[in-house]
Formats: sequence, structure tokens, C-alpha cells
Amino acid sequence: MILIVAFLGILLITFVVMSLVMTPSQGQRAVERRIEGIRATGSSAIGRTNSELSQLLKVETVSNFGWLEHFLQQYQISRTVELRIAQANSKTSVATVLLSTLGLGIAGSIVCYLFIPVLLVQVLVACIAAYIPYGLLSFKRARRLNAFNANLADAIDMIGRALRAGHSVVAALSIVAEQSVEPLKSEFAEVFKQQNFGLPLRDAFMQMLDRMPSQDLRVLVTGILVQRETGGNLAEILDRTGQVIRERIRIQGEIRTHTAQGRLTGWILCALPIVMLVLINFTNPGYSKVLLETPTGHKLMYGGMALLTIGGLIIRQIINGIEV
Repeated sequence: MILIVAFLGILLITFVVMSLVMTPSQGQRAVERRIEGIRATGSSAIGRTNSELSQLLKVETVSNFGWLEHFLQQYQISRTVELRIAQANSKTSVATVLLSTLGLGIAGSIVCYLFIPVLLVQVLVACIAAYIPYGLLSFKRARRLNAFNANLADAIDMIGRALRAGHSVVAALSIVAEQSVEPLKSEFAEVFKQQNFGLPLRDAFMQMLDRMPSQDLRVLVTGILVQRETGGNLAEILDRTGQVIRERIRIQGEIRTHTAQGRLTGWILCALPIVMLVLINFTNPGYSKVLLETPTGHKLMYGGMALLTIGGLIIRQIINGIEV
């Protein structure tokens, strides 16, 4: 068994090293993007719909597993992971995420089998290890979305001032793309670029909402699109939208302050049994031998894990039940 674990560990390390070594350089990525641009502007692109052209203008991540990427395109999980990668603004690919998930799940299950030969614990550890790549993408997505929402009100004020100065909506978006901070700068720059390439402004905004699923951004896009169809003073609409967003952010901050104790309580209650079990076994080896090696102990462990999970979900639902 030790030889098998060592072989799988060396195989996994070799796989990771080869993936890093064979990753295309920045120059190679630039060449690939230029080739795709030339193909998109060729005769085969004539007569395509706006949706197809927008896909041609999209920069795809160069992957070492092109065959696997092509195979996974027919499944919904590939599109879900691809959307999460775009929202996190990550340079990885769908195949890399899925292969990392599979490798970490197998490695976590094998390591757990050597120390805790309990099936439910092995499955739990394997699921936690397999979730790490997707969890990192979710963390990057949440951090990027929070940074976007925190600076969106300032960008709205910038658009309003540009409109009062006599600029068009598209020109105001270009000003935000030049003078704002990340990630607003890159997102509004992408909208401005797509609009210049001939994509309707509505479609460019819809793609922006796919990349940045922000409720505040949806309010801004809705206001701009409705004003373009019905008319009205867009500058005043943007001023009120900016005030509403700032007030919403302020209230959310107060709610997080008042619920901080509940979140901390949830983390402590969920982590305390596991931490105490590990510490007791370090100080007194063999203390939980009955729990890990007898059928009755396995049943008690399964029941404890189920109750711990239910309690954590209840606390999470109570804390996250307040929305603004």
C-alpha cells in the first residue's frame, strides 16, 4: 500500500510539474489571439449573427488539454466551470480545474484511508479535497465581485459627470475604462471594445452581467437601457442609482457587523468537535480507538457528522437570511 501511495504521489507531482512547464508563454498566447482574430475577420465570418461574432471575439484560454476541452464542451458542467473561471478572471482552463479536482479527490481519499479507515470519513475528506480548485475560483470570484461593487458607485458618478459635460453614453463608458480602478476598468473597457467592434450595447451589457453577476450592476444596466428606449434625464437617474447603491452598501456593512458574533459562533461550534478530537488523540494516543474501529463507534461518528452538518446549515441559513 505504501508503494502504491508513493507511486500515485510521484505521478501527481510529475503531472503538475509537466503542466506548469508546458504552459504556453505570454508570446504564444498573443500569437494565438492574433490568429483567432484573423480567422474571425475572414470570409467565413460574413453573415454570422451578433451572438456568434461575440463568441469569435472572445479570448479563449490556451490549454494543454485541447482534446479534453473539446470533449467536455458537450456537458453542462464544462459551461458552469467556464463561467466561474470568467467571473473569477482566472487564467486556468476547464480541463485543468476538473483534472485537479479528480486528482485531489483521489489523493485525499488515499491519505485518509491510511490514517482513518472509515468509509464516510474517506468520502468526506475526498469531497473536501476535490472542492479545493472550485473553491479557489469561488473565492477569487467573490473577492472580485466585492471589489467591483465597492467602486461601482464612484463609476456611476463618473458616468453622470461625463454625460453632463456633453459626452455620449459610449464615451462615458470609455472614460470609466480609462480612469476607474480594477476590476471596473477592465470590465467597462471590454464593453467599450465590443461596442466598437459592432456588438449592440445591450448585448455587450448582457455579457458584462454574465461575467460580473452584480445586483447593483444590473440596476445600472437596466436604467441605461430603459433610458435609451424611453428617453429621460439619464444623469439624474444615475445620481439616484449611485445614492441607492451607497446606502445599500452601508446597510450591508451594518448587518455584517451585527451578525459577526453569529458567524463566529457557527465556525467555533462546527470546528470545536474536530479540533478537540485531534488534540485529545495527540495527547492521549488511542483515545478514540473504540470510536474508529468498532461498528458502534462508526454509527456514533456518522450520527455526529450528520448533526454537525445540520447545525452548521441551520446557523448559516439564520445568518444569511437577512438580505438588502
